[in-house]
Amino acid sequence: MTDWTRPLADRLRPRSLSEFAGQRHLLAPGRPLREGLEAGRAHSMVLWGPPGTGKTTLARLAAAAVDADILTLSAVMAGVKDIREAAARGSANREAGRQTLLFVDEVHRFNKAQQDAFLPYIEDGTLLFIGATTENPSFELNNALLSRVRVHVLRPLERDELGELVDRAMADDQRGLGDRQLGLHPDARSLLLEVADGDARIALGLLEVAADLTEAGAVIGPDLIREAAAGGRARFDKGGDAFYDQISALHKSVRGSSPDGALYWLARMLEGGCDPLYIARRVVRMASEDIGNADPRGLQLAVAAWEAQERLGSPEGELAIAQAVAYLAAVPKSNAVYKAFNAAMADARENGSLEVPVHLRNAPTRLMKELGYGHAYRYAHDEPEGYAAGETYLPEALAHRHYYQPLDRGLEQRIAERLRRLAALDRQARER
Repeated sequence: MTDWTRPLADRLRPRSLSEFAGQRHLLAPGRPLREGLEAGRAHSMVLWGPPGTGKTTLARLAAAAVDADILTLSAVMAGVKDIREAAARGSANREAGRQTLLFVDEVHRFNKAQQDAFLPYIEDGTLLFIGATTENPSFELNNALLSRVRVHVLRPLERDELGELVDRAMADDQRGLGDRQLGLHPDARSLLLEVADGDARIALGLLEVAADLTEAGAVIGPDLIREAAAGGRARFDKGGDAFYDQISALHKSVRGSSPDGALYWLARMLEGGCDPLYIARRVVRMASEDIGNADPRGLQLAVAAWEAQERLGSPEGELAIAQAVAYLAAVPKSNAVYKAFNAAMADARENGSLEVPVHLRNAPTRLMKELGYGHAYRYAHDEPEGYAAGETYLPEALAHRHYYQPLDRGLEQRIAERLRRLAALDRQARER
């Protein structure tokens, strides 16, 4: 008998692979994972994907497929003691001839010692291990654990997959909303699929809220979906992969001279709740790293946008950030300063405390002057063209290093011409 107090998303949780929505790349007929489960075989695995993609459901289906005793732990609450208790139950089950599947939600929250505690039980078959995570396992899980499991990537549901799920919920009178004889306006359905953003749990949750606000036999309209969805929409994890993927997409769109792409990813991050000041700081970085001296105005505009956000807040400050992003994406690019700075930093780290050449040292006291500090220093302003041709400004061990190589783009083209002229003067001076 259906427990109608359970949320719609839980009531409609798939009871078989045929009911599972999405993840065709893993569960379509003929795929190895599906064939294994249908044959009653399962392996230890980590399910990596955003919320609402079926990680918990897939773990339950795997347990049912192999007729395993399923234990569930949440890494937020559990510790090594709970792992040992699960292993003890697994040992007892194995003696009785039954498998034990341990499902660990948010497994990335376990520390190294806790993750290591799983290893012997996975290796000797005491536990069939399935971990679920929204974070990149490469960064969050130990290599020792990863080497003992397979990682399966779960994707956000496609629009048609979500649509099938919503239609099933509306029609099912045993576990869904079919007994209420409700209608769903096409515009409301379209809006629901848009707002859910690939998350089945959100889609069903919003549908249930809208249904609760609708009289039996009536039609759910778009206004009710908007009311149910008031608050948040786009998937954006402020500390997870989505965060870093989207800021990476913004940065690479600027670097790739795509104002449209840059503005889209900026909008996505802002819509998802990212702190505009964080974006403003990153935009300043982009101005130096990817535009540099090809157009120094880019850095000025980026700093001005940051200041505008600090002074005015949203939405005025966000428009200033958008202006800076669009400008940086459109102007000539140069990473010459970025590369030069990295090379100089590498030399500074690798060559230790090389002495400052004597002629460049400060000589504020009589003793320092007697020691030769500042001797033979040439004051550039007193030299022809304001340049001391042939002079050196690096430690002797690095005298021939050239870090800054301007590109022939934007303003940096003129800088390159000037530096080539000065290099020619240096050669002439040394030949004399």
